[in-house]
Amino acid sequence: MSQTVVLKVAMSCQGCVGAVNRVLGKMEGVESYDINIDEQKVTVKGNVQPEAVFQTVSKTGKKTSFWEEAAPSKTETVIPETETKAAETETKAAETEARPAETETKAAETEARPAETESKPAELLLLDVVDSVASRTI
Repeated sequence: MSQTVVLKVAMSCQGCVGAVNRVLGKMEGVESYDINIDEQKVTVKGNVQPEAVFQTVSKTGKKTSFWEEAAPSKTETVIPETETKAAETETKAAETEARPAETETKAAETEARPAETESKPAELLLLDVVDSVASRTI
């Protein structure tokens, strides 16, 4: 019985493609296969079992999962939408709590700046330095 197995395989270079090519070329029952590095997609046709193809390609060390359209991976976990929204709400609450501290820091920096802008003209600062040096040498 001929069937098609579609996998998502993390491939970043031609070496990765070559590794997948080698294991599929040796696999029994494979009639044809297509390796698309741009889509990170491997399509295998033949008298093969999806799990066997998955295991064979996984042996390359590349992160492998079933393509979403073909068949769900046994390792995928489905999180109910309500749990996802609760986690998002908690994250937003934590971010909001962090912002007042940032505001307080900025306020403290702003308070420090007026003193800097009210500094003495350069000539007076130079005189202060000269006076300071003179008082140390005496």
